[in-house]
Amino acid sequence: MSVLISITVFVNSLMNALFRPLAGMMEATPGWLSNLIFSGVFGVVALVAFKYTSNQKAIGKVRDNIKAQLLAIKLFKDSMAVTLKAQGRLFAGSLLLLLHSLRPMLVMIIPFSLVLAQLGLWYQARPLMPGEQTIITIKVDAEVINDVKLQSLPGAKITAGPITAMDKNEINWQIEATDTGKHEITFLVDSQTFTKEMIVGEGLVRLNPVRPGAQLSQMLIYPDEKPFSADAPVKCISLDYPDRISKTCGTDWWIGYFFVISMIVALIFKPMLKVNI
Repeated sequence: MSVLISITVFVNSLMNALFRPLAGMMEATPGWLSNLIFSGVFGVVALVAFKYTSNQKAIGKVRDNIKAQLLAIKLFKDSMAVTLKAQGRLFAGSLLLLLHSLRPMLVMIIPFSLVLAQLGLWYQARPLMPGEQTIITIKVDAEVINDVKLQSLPGAKITAGPITAMDKNEINWQIEATDTGKHEITFLVDSQTFTKEMIVGEGLVRLNPVRPGAQLSQMLIYPDEKPFSADAPVKCISLDYPDRISKTCGTDWWIGYFFVISMIVALIFKPMLKVNI
């Protein structure tokens, strides 16, 4: 598991190095347009990847057989035996197409998941605005639950807390944003300092709501900040950013828009790139 975590940290660092330079373009471009561009590129790349990782000849033969069975149903619609046999072959053909799609899907799932995680840093939430309140939570080992202090809170002020949830080994503070900018919150835990980034402002900004510990799932979803080591007393620090309201680049909606546009672009380019799907 430690090897897998080390690989994930390395891969995240590469993906961050690739996507962070796009921050200026993202901030200057309307969210619907940047998502349109990313999804269009994704559609073409996915189509090319499918072409070269799938058995195109076999898929072509299956599709030709499906067309033949559809024609048989149309021509011999008065024959129950022919119709039932053709429908059975249609079902078998559909299963074959699904099987032929498994290999390209397995090849693409990891790199494309990494890309989606990067895009989610921009679209899944928005920064706090001055005057807005939110919750910051730190999860620690049970042994140090009574030795945690929010040491520094630039750009915000505490309005309530700390509130300790002993059953979850969590401590929560309600805070109110005061100053725009990128700020570093500092915690003192068992005589060690740990930090979490907080962003106050507006626009499309890379936001990492959770700085994770050595948890693979969280590391993949929140790749922007370096995770805490497995032996650190802090397991994660999370900041509850507000939802981004938009049907094209907003919380949870952006990914649906992304896949719809990707599929449309893939269908447009499919005959040009001569891809059997």
